[in-house]
Amino acid sequence: MPVKSYFNDHAAQYTSWRHDLHRQPELMYDLPETAAKIARWLREFGCDIVEEGIARSGVVGVIKGHDPDCGAVIGLRADMDALPITEASGLAFASQSDGKMHACGHDGHMAILLGAAQYLAQTRAFKGTVVVVFQPAEEGGGGGLQMCREGLMERFAIQEIYGLHNMPGIPAGHFAICEGPIMAACDEFDITISGNGGHAATPHLTIDPVIVAAQMIMALQTITSRNVNPHDQVVVSVCAVETDSTAHNVISEQVVLRGTVRSMSPQVRDFVEQQLGRVAISTAQAFGAQADVSYHRGYPVTFNHAAGTAHAIDAARAVSADVDPDVTPMMGAEDFSYMLEARPGAYIWLGNGDSAALHSPHYKFDDSILPYGAAWFSTLVEQRLPLD
Repeated sequence: MPVKSYFNDHAAQYTSWRHDLHRQPELMYDLPETAAKIARWLREFGCDIVEEGIARSGVVGVIKGHDPDCGAVIGLRADMDALPITEASGLAFASQSDGKMHACGHDGHMAILLGAAQYLAQTRAFKGTVVVVFQPAEEGGGGGLQMCREGLMERFAIQEIYGLHNMPGIPAGHFAICEGPIMAACDEFDITISGNGGHAATPHLTIDPVIVAAQMIMALQTITSRNVNPHDQVVVSVCAVETDSTAHNVISEQVVLRGTVRSMSPQVRDFVEQQLGRVAISTAQAFGAQADVSYHRGYPVTFNHAAGTAHAIDAARAVSADVDPDVTPMMGAEDFSYMLEARPGAYIWLGNGDSAALHSPHYKFDDSILPYGAAWFSTLVEQRLPLD
């Protein structure tokens, strides 16, 4: 598979950065060591501007090519935060912070974008400006949204933006992408079912919220199977059932159901939110109980724009002989979605081989894919901002 010799020649450097970042994982917005390293390296590369403290701990580097006043500006993004997981990889450079681990490969994403930034700052073989964005709090904190709220796109005049994520299960060095939705919107719900508790020997004197909960869990599945078009992708999952009783002979007063809804279009997302409330409340009423529904919207759909997808595919094909341009979307969520709502662009997956799954304590990032990612970002810039 063809990769520019420059990036292969610098693979050891990328691996060194990645291992350094892996040893000291930090969470959410609290990334002082990670952000300081990123900013220092970007300055060492010769970035024209390095801004820190965007969305508390985000770092942005600006690299000016030929004719930077032409107005063409492309953004490239990597996520920075780790997960609250105790590492079990057995690696020599495993996490040195108890209960924290780069179990989603964000250390690899940072090393990839650093490699691209180093190359672009050295060569300047493009017309316009490149903005490298290192984003905090992807893992549930909405750092992408916060950076947009703080004026990332306007402040740096970004016109298009692109992101990359490693993906276990796809062969190492292979790229995969699709136009339109590539990752789902993810919402959360809490349903509190209130009944009348009592003794397990006299259930007829109670309104048993556990029975109501059991009926409700099954009824909620009809949203997907009977209310939504089978061609629309939706997952409704009840992931926790909690009662206020731990005794074997006590019927509780209350049950709480917690779960997620994942969808691939704004219209279906709106419908499912409304239908979930109707099903929960009416099911409870049928048994004489009450249901209080709290619905929390999370990350929106990650939507690849048509032109951005085509550009991402062209760059991937210049880097690797193995590119899937029509991969099946997945129901996981990603807060790069906010940046793609703010500006056109695309999000691509880079195969990580047969590693453990993302968010597993056994997950291992494959260092061999670092040159592929750095080459993809760099090639994308040179193709989108060609010299006259």
